Amino acid sequence: QVQFVESGGALVQPGGSLRLSCKAPRMITSVFNPNLMAWYRQAPGTERELVAWITPDRVPNYKEAVKGRFTISRDNARKTVYLQMSSLEPADAAVYYCNALTSTRQAKYDWGQGTEVTVFS
Repeated sequence: QVQFVESGGALVQPGGSLRLSCKAPRMITSVFNPNLMAWYRQAPGTERELVAWITPDRVPNYKEAVKGRFTISRDNARKTVYLQMSSLEPADAAVYYCNALTSTRQAKYDWGQGTEVTVFS
């Protein structure tokens, strides 16, 4: 069973920065490497939304609202995906999750526990 372990969430003021990490310790490298990998987020009372994804050859894609502020990257040898977030806004507050994506950009595996980002003044 694939499990993702997200970390790095914290309390931060508007304008601040955070780096989230997502590890897949139970996924073998030969399975991790070919996967599209993505970050999602879910704020209270809302649907989980796709924020950013990265192709196996490291081409990033972003939700419009985070373009220019967030950077997704991956380390295939460590089976880890990162999300560098800067210029954080209150609207970015959510629980952040990672997952692999199918070719139709649907989440592929069960969800991990997520990591919470709180943006406050």
